[in-house]
Amino acid sequence: MSFGTASAPAQAKEPGWVLRLTSKHESAPMYQELKFSIHRKLLERVNLEILSSMQSERVRAEVRSAVARLLDEERTPLSLVEKDRVIDEVLDEVFGLGPLEPLLQDPTVSDILVTTARLVYIERAGKLIRTPVEFKDTAHLQRIIEKIVSRVGRRIDESSPMVDARLPDGSRVNAVIAPVAVDGPMLSIRRFGREPLRDTDLVRMMTLTEQMLALMKACVKARLNIIISGGTGAGKTTLLNILSDYIPEDERIVTIEDAAELQLRQVHVGRMEARPPNIEGQGAIRIRQLVINALRMRPDRIVVGEVRGEECLDMLQAMNTGHDGSLTTVHANSPRDAISRLEVMVGMANANMGVRAIRQQVSSAVDLFIQVARMSDGTRRVTHLTECVGMEGEQVTTQDIFVFDRTGIGPQGRVQGRFRPTGVRPKFNERLTAVGMTLPPEVFQTIVEVN
Repeated sequence: MSFGTASAPAQAKEPGWVLRLTSKHESAPMYQELKFSIHRKLLERVNLEILSSMQSERVRAEVRSAVARLLDEERTPLSLVEKDRVIDEVLDEVFGLGPLEPLLQDPTVSDILVTTARLVYIERAGKLIRTPVEFKDTAHLQRIIEKIVSRVGRRIDESSPMVDARLPDGSRVNAVIAPVAVDGPMLSIRRFGREPLRDTDLVRMMTLTEQMLALMKACVKARLNIIISGGTGAGKTTLLNILSDYIPEDERIVTIEDAAELQLRQVHVGRMEARPPNIEGQGAIRIRQLVINALRMRPDRIVVGEVRGEECLDMLQAMNTGHDGSLTTVHANSPRDAISRLEVMVGMANANMGVRAIRQQVSSAVDLFIQVARMSDGTRRVTHLTECVGMEGEQVTTQDIFVFDRTGIGPQGRVQGRFRPTGVRPKFNERLTAVGMTLPPEVFQTIVEVN
């Protein structure tokens, strides 16, 4: 989920796909049948494998000409505008993702959620909107899902009905088919913006303040271990990408993900991706195996897209054994909940560790929790910058450095509040100073109002 879409102006001009998809022909079965008839005839007459060896622009022109000729052979009366629309949609079926292609071309759409073949929603400016987009039938939707999945070497069938994949632009895709999906295949596309957000964009959109950003930048440069926590769609991965920009170019970075989606800008980046089991149920490569292997690759930094299971133990041990400056994300509703989740995930590793030993691992490994939340108006806010101080008795102790206090709702439904420093200087401030990252006193004193 991109932070940027949350602040899109409500009065933005309606994109072209809304007008294009509300034609009376779009909802008529005759129109859909015509489009698929042309598509079938095209596949019978044109050898797309031969065309694939030609330049992409030339291929598209050749296929467009073939579709136009096939359309002329039909007796269905269409205007020039309607013919162009049919041709464009047949090309989307051949080269793109069919009915989803106009949505993917719209930069204001952040999520595409296909609930059934006849029910497609999008998220724009943080709000869900139903679209007039429809697939011909369940089989049509399943073909589009298989097209996405096959491009990244994954598979989806009755024996493996759930899959995570990605589009060429890095957008995340999750698909579920029968027998798990009761009413037909479901598809979720979580998109990245065409232009990756920068730190200045987050300050402009009031996701955080300049003072908070200065502290986070110093923590990355000083090689503190950071965990970004938040709910689904809060923007954890976007923030992780932005923080990774502060890692120096002369350091070796190894990234580990379920589905590769991180967009690090450094040159020296080794990327690894987990692999699901094959059709015989063999050959799976889990995140935990990749974390263990990463330790043998001489990394300066390890970046895990998300920890959600037993790999948490190996990640904490890496942080505790010389791999300072590691970054990862975790699903949690608060920094304290994040600590509890880490404890549970370490327990999943069957390490037979006592609760106190697990908490000692967490307290010594993690330096900073960054909590991100999605507000009711669709905006994203960094609600806590929380230092992990250490152990006090049996408990992990923390202290908030910055918090976002929500104060109410504005006249246009916008969430109001303020970013407030607690006045506490973090104990890791000495580590920041030791590497030349001295922060001025006003960083821990400035209150910023959000209206």
